[in-house]
Amino acid sequence: MDLNSASAVVLRVLTQATSQDTAVLKPAEEQLKQWETQPGFYSVLLNIFTNHSLDVNVRWLAVLYFKNGIDRYWRRVAPHALSEEEKTTLRAGLITNFNEPVNQIATQISVLIAKVARVDCPRQWPELIPTLVESVKAQDDLQQHRALLTFYHVTKTLSSKRLAADRKLFYDLTSSIYSFACSLWNHHTDTFLQQICAGNDAAAANSLERTLLSLKVLRKLTVHGFVEPHWNTEVMGFLHAVFERLKQFLECSRNIRPENICRDRLEKTIILFTKVVSIFSLRWESLSLGSKCLYCGGGGGKKSYIPYASFTYSSSNTVVLHLIVIQSFLCFISDSSPETLEAHKIKTSFFTYPTLTEICRRLVTHYFLLTKEELTMWEEDPESFTVEETGGDSWKYSLRPCTEVLFMDIFHEYNQTLTPVLLEMVHNLQGPTNVEDTNAILIKDAVYNAVGLTAYELFDSVDFDQWFKNQLLAELQVSHDRYKPIRRRVIWLIGQWISVKFKSDLRPVLYEAIRNLLQDRDLVVRIETATTLKLNILLFAKRFDSFL
Repeated sequence: MDLNSASAVVLRVLTQATSQDTAVLKPAEEQLKQWETQPGFYSVLLNIFTNHSLDVNVRWLAVLYFKNGIDRYWRRVAPHALSEEEKTTLRAGLITNFNEPVNQIATQISVLIAKVARVDCPRQWPELIPTLVESVKAQDDLQQHRALLTFYHVTKTLSSKRLAADRKLFYDLTSSIYSFACSLWNHHTDTFLQQICAGNDAAAANSLERTLLSLKVLRKLTVHGFVEPHWNTEVMGFLHAVFERLKQFLECSRNIRPENICRDRLEKTIILFTKVVSIFSLRWESLSLGSKCLYCGGGGGKKSYIPYASFTYSSSNTVVLHLIVIQSFLCFISDSSPETLEAHKIKTSFFTYPTLTEICRRLVTHYFLLTKEELTMWEEDPESFTVEETGGDSWKYSLRPCTEVLFMDIFHEYNQTLTPVLLEMVHNLQGPTNVEDTNAILIKDAVYNAVGLTAYELFDSVDFDQWFKNQLLAELQVSHDRYKPIRRRVIWLIGQWISVKFKSDLRPVLYEAIRNLLQDRDLVVRIETATTLKLNILLFAKRFDSFL
């Protein structure tokens, strides 16, 4: 296909392929499909999507056809494979300019360059990485961003290769560019912090985008570019810098307004920081930082505790990732390796009595509280409210189950230390709760939740039968609408303790309470009651007389 004469023809057919008229669209698609295996077709597409004067939809379609062609015809062994001469021309054309003005097209170009790099870099395309490194140093903002975007996609793609020879090539690549990537990240981070402090939000947003991209590059290099990253001085220097930067970004997040244009991307960057931290979870800094997600520092050396409902300096995703860091310390495998011994030493020095009790109280009295969103769902969609995602790693992806898993693990590990703390919280809630005091009701709900989650751990410490007769049964009989969180929680709590400690002679009283609650005005209470009844039936199906 002659390049000059073919360009106008291909451009016309691409234009027809963007039509909404199927009579025009279908023939154009058929024609393009026939041209896919023609020599020179992809050179024409390259000329079209790099011509910024053409219609955006046409250029977008040209990029997609080019990208699909790489998957099908770029490898030497592929049927109708592209010639080496044309591939050489295409590789050179792809990295000539990083000046694509349309974000969506720029992303697609970055992805297709990464696809080519997966096959050809570095052996057939040794100039790619040096060209990208030089381009991200450019003074032009657009060129710098597009080159950095491409740099990230290329790094991401190369890091995913798993053959031993490919791993060795990526190790070599990492060793040659890691220092540069760190300095690039530090430069953009410093620039962003200076601009956001000066109130230059527009410029800060651009710098933050570059900070995020460079951090993504570093994360891929750190995870996949070293055999033992923990023993590399550059990597550990980067890790220490991440902790310092994360503190700065958390403080920045607390100080900027919700409507600030940097807000969403700042949250994404903080989450990415936390993912980097989780790579090195078996370190003191990671554990310490994880615990700080439960509270933030106050003035005068005191700690100012902030409930999740008003948690403004961290998104729920960030908190979840921090809690997973703490949880990983509780569950690491014990052996005699130096790394494990060091981790055990860190764990012992960190989980002191004050730290354990404070984490326990924060989890229960702040993170176990029903949020406004959950209470709204209770009213608007009660069936969805009662559905819990369980099994596998589902707890890692939302705040409430993550905090509950952490609480159960930490309570199991430090049972003797935390049992008196929880029992004291229960003791302080004895007696009826004022139905007008919403906060007191939510606190009681949270504490009862904790007692239910740790039923097996509290077997020898709680006389549940007496508690049921003297306190819980009376709470089930409070019919006020505002007391429904307690009715629902108490019947759930009983369901958790049925298989642990519950005398058979109390079952008729329980069944009478269940019968009454099955007629409760609130659907959530009725569903929870039915669940508890089902647990009774499954556990004691052979003792039918107890149901009469």
